[in-house]
Amino acid sequence: MTTLNLPKIKFLKTPTSQAWVEQAIANLDTILLDHSHCERKAAGVAINLMFRYPSSVKLIKELTAIAKEELEHFEQVNQWLERRGVPLAPLSAPPYGAGLNQQVRRDEPQRMLDLLLVSGLIEARSHERLGLLSQYCPDPELAKFYRGLMASEARHYGIYWILATTYFDQEIVTKRLEELATVESELLSTLYPEPRIHS
Repeated sequence: MTTLNLPKIKFLKTPTSQAWVEQAIANLDTILLDHSHCERKAAGVAINLMFRYPSSVKLIKELTAIAKEELEHFEQVNQWLERRGVPLAPLSAPPYGAGLNQQVRRDEPQRMLDLLLVSGLIEARSHERLGLLSQYCPDPELAKFYRGLMASEARHYGIYWILATTYFDQEIVTKRLEELATVESELLSTLYPEPRIHS
């Protein structure tokens, strides 16, 4: 495999390793199954934020749209699983999501800021990795599918950033994002032995 060639993704400290791409391409069915779980979780995150902050009008409006779109993607990935004869099944989670959630401060309003930024970082990494799948996937139709999802993931992480700067001073947001992005990269510095979108 040639050296990875993707533009640097805003907010991410370090790019995905070639080792992840090789692991993912060698285990596409597992990656698709994990992708299904990721889309379902992403919808759940948006909905949970709406329940937690029901009086935040802009947040409610933007995250309603994200939740709908994530559920549409969930359905589309499940169609790919069915097509490839891969049954829906549980998968063990890599330490990525739990590691980021451990960084979320418990007291408000810091909790709200951290939840928005962690969600944005996860979406940014998803955008990058779906782009890599679209570039290296040997199945042209599946590669096209991943290319089509990239724009959504980019829009989603942009929305989480906009929401953070809507409710918090930009200097505070930038400083905290820097801290969380460092942790995010550290969590991915060692490749998880099981193929996952965020391994």
